[in-house]
Amino acid sequence: MARETLEKPETVQGEKGELGLFSPLAIRDVRLRNRIGVSPMCQYSSVYGMATDWHMVHLGSRAVGGAGLVMVEATAVEARGRISPQDMGIWEEKHIQPLRPIAEFIEEHGAVPGIQLAHAGRKACTHRPWEGGKPLTRDEGAWQPVGASPIPFAEGYQVPHQLSIDEISAIVERFAEAAQRAVRAGFRLVEVHSAHGYLLHSFLSPVSNKREDEYGGSLENRMRLLLEVTAAVRAEIGEKMPLLVRISASDWIDGGWDLDQSVVLARELAKRGVDLVDCSSGGVAPEAKVEVGPGYQVPFADGVRRDAGIKTAAVGMITSPQQADEIIRSGKADLVLLAREMLRDPYWPLHAAAVLGQEVEWPPQYHRARP
Repeated sequence: MARETLEKPETVQGEKGELGLFSPLAIRDVRLRNRIGVSPMCQYSSVYGMATDWHMVHLGSRAVGGAGLVMVEATAVEARGRISPQDMGIWEEKHIQPLRPIAEFIEEHGAVPGIQLAHAGRKACTHRPWEGGKPLTRDEGAWQPVGASPIPFAEGYQVPHQLSIDEISAIVERFAEAAQRAVRAGFRLVEVHSAHGYLLHSFLSPVSNKREDEYGGSLENRMRLLLEVTAAVRAEIGEKMPLLVRISASDWIDGGWDLDQSVVLARELAKRGVDLVDCSSGGVAPEAKVEVGPGYQVPFADGVRRDAGIKTAAVGMITSPQQADEIIRSGKADLVLLAREMLRDPYWPLHAAAVLGQEVEWPPQYHRARP
């Protein structure tokens, strides 16, 4: 953490009873100890979809570090839905066993264990980022990606197989089955990944969806698959467990998916039992002109929360305690999700509490280092 973020501001307390970064958040029968979440971040370190010791240490340390929510990375609901061969998976029963102790450890240390269910769609079948991130060749074990339409993500990517109506129904079932496994693995919260150009987002966006059937064309049709998935997942996880959906609130492309459509979608998601919309952006096409800067996606969370009347999470270049606290106190979002900042500092919540003058529990093993 940069030195300047450790300096206490002149005023760190709001009015009595005012919500702040360290206020608890209740969603259905689950209570987060604060408004800080660890965003799902792919580790590209699984073996045939199986979680490893890396995931236990990576995720467990963030729970020990004081986060209220710790989410497992994008976890594929079928093998062809992996971004890379090293992606996490939950498409088979055997994936449950290595995930269960991770969920238990997170919960034991005061955080809520969550998992993001995902399908990479036309962006599947690539090398890991530190290996270049390029599409796999046939000699390297490439498989056939699928998508809303036969439009490759970028030059050099395979043309995806356009899913038929029956195949779409099967995808909905894969998400439902994955949600049921997530419950049995011990997770207390589920997020459906419908952002960043992956399968569900590719159906939403007119940039990647050129279908002429009931899953393409109008906004109602383009939303259909995601709404079917969320309804199916809600049916599997029951009424007590929180259900989140991550969306790209803007494609950053003229004529693409935008905030107005996101508000309409959020209202429909709420009707199907979604509790919170995780507002990210971009990812559907490489030519998008993303206006990146500190907190650049917070206005999306703010707009969806205000106009759709649903809880939201803000994510994207949120780095300092003061910045995160202001997002919550001003009502722009109900939850702040940190990604890269959590990679830099697994104990960011503990350090943020000290900056903001908040008393929080430290692991007893670490008491002798407490400020």
